[in-house]
Amino acid sequence: MRNSLSDIHPFSKIIFSLFIILATFLLTFLIGFLFAIPLFHINIADLPNVLTNYTEPENIKFLKYLQTLQAIGLFILPAFIVAYIFHSKSIKYLKFEHISIRPSVFTIIILFASIPIINSLAVLNEGMQFPDWLRGIENWMTNKESDAKKLTEAFLKMDTLGSLYFNIIMIGILPSIGEELIFRGIFQRLFAEWTKNIHWGIIIAAFLFSAMHMQFYGFLPRFLLGVLLGYLFYWSGSIWIPILGHFVNNTTAVILYYFYADKMNENIENFGANQDSSIYLLLGIIVVVPLLYLFYKENKKITTS
Repeated sequence: MRNSLSDIHPFSKIIFSLFIILATFLLTFLIGFLFAIPLFHINIADLPNVLTNYTEPENIKFLKYLQTLQAIGLFILPAFIVAYIFHSKSIKYLKFEHISIRPSVFTIIILFASIPIINSLAVLNEGMQFPDWLRGIENWMTNKESDAKKLTEAFLKMDTLGSLYFNIIMIGILPSIGEELIFRGIFQRLFAEWTKNIHWGIIIAAFLFSAMHMQFYGFLPRFLLGVLLGYLFYWSGSIWIPILGHFVNNTTAVILYYFYADKMNENIENFGANQDSSIYLLLGIIVVVPLLYLFYKENKKITTS
């Protein structure tokens, strides 16, 4: 069965992968939710209020549990199942190749230097407006964005080191592993096979990666991040590189929020995106472009085929 599935058309592989992802998520979520009812003393009748009321600490604990469950059931488990179905060695299929210190250091520097570039795109994205005839869709997206922001702020309220460590796991480690396995390890490969072009594979996977977050006003910066991680994965031939880059991006935000939420949060989000810090945008471009070229030159003989 594995041999026959590994030889089917790439588009069929994509559809089959989506089915595995959905089925694994539903099964994992159902089992996890059944465990959560006695664990969190959930009353089914109160569930709508629990899912939307971010002021109660117990609700936040339950929502963090669901977020962790989602990372495992929607991304990590399906990635290994799909990889095992398409190849006898899922670790090899997902490119868990050894990486040296040098590309890892390059990746960390590139991600940090990209912060003002990503922030500039975020500001540009937030300023986009729909035409009048799409005003209803824009209002819906604005409301969804507001709800997502409230939930993120609730997750990022950390008053102990324990809450910081948990957020690093929930926001930094699990999404970095799971989302990179699915979008770079699975979909980037499959879309490259389907289009017979690695660049289209990277772009489509990055588009889906950004769209999956369901936040229109953050689409462009996430898309750029997805493209960047996609090329780092392709050039290095190791899934550890985009996982590392994703982890650096997410964990940096968590740590900065923990230390500077009350003092510098707005400045951090606009770092490189306003006139006062535009010099950092220029410096970011000056650093990122040559480092990407060096990364490519040092790894150009490695492919994800």
